[in-house]
Amino acid sequence: MLASLLAAFYETVRQGSITAAARRLDVSQPTVTSRIQQLEKQYGVELFFRRGSRLDLTQTGATIMPLIDRMMQTEHDIDFALRNERELFAGSFRLGATGPYYILPTIAAFRRRYPHVQLGIEIDNSQGVLDALMEFRVDVAVSSNAVDDPNLVCHRIADDKLVLVVAPGHPLAVAGQGPVELDVLKTETLLLREPGSRTRDATETALARCSVEPAALIEIGGREAICEAIRHGLGCALMPSGEVPRGASLVAVPIAPEGPVVHEYLYHLRSRANTRLILAFMATLNETLKAP
Repeated sequence: MLASLLAAFYETVRQGSITAAARRLDVSQPTVTSRIQQLEKQYGVELFFRRGSRLDLTQTGATIMPLIDRMMQTEHDIDFALRNERELFAGSFRLGATGPYYILPTIAAFRRRYPHVQLGIEIDNSQGVLDALMEFRVDVAVSSNAVDDPNLVCHRIADDKLVLVVAPGHPLAVAGQGPVELDVLKTETLLLREPGSRTRDATETALARCSVEPAALIEIGGREAICEAIRHGLGCALMPSGEVPRGASLVAVPIAPEGPVVHEYLYHLRSRANTRLILAFMATLNETLKAP
């Protein structure tokens, strides 16, 4: 019972509001409020200074936050250990990815080898999947962000050039059209991913390096939404060539002299490097990377 009360307080602090905490815990807002009040009443303490809708931590609240953080990590460690102690013919494995494009061959091979392991894939931007890894919501994360963190083990799994993606009817999609320079964007509407996306960072860096300012910018969250916007003639976008949907619905135009390169990395927690599921997944990854 105490764990649920502490979790309500902990997530309210971490998420910044009761609304966000309720969403994270998958309960109602009144439930989060009630649990915090119950915790305060049970111990006769005040954890927040309440100023309207604003919540500020008291000294007591600030003191117990790192203790709860360690408790939550221990709880996740226990969950992970129990899942990994089961045979690889059962259990579950969770993966976070900006998109499944680079890791799909490994997932497919892992699935064939361990068909009874339940797989879960969480899709987010590069920073989002790393956050999920640090919060123990996924077991491994595939991200374009290069992170130097001693708590993480990093494996580079792909290098991909950015290409300009346009609709089939666009002038740049004419058959036989060779590579184009980024200058062409001066007369184009460019579709950008949301902040936190490594593709957006690479796009903005490339534009700044060439001193190119597109005619217009539209921010659209998510790769699939951008592809759909391109199909409807809203503009064009830069994205890694491996992430461009196959088929005739979109056209990838190479960039001259050479498109910016985005690297893709797979991360897992160093403390869990020797757990059975991660060892099995990494062995599968190594085999698929070596495959022709």
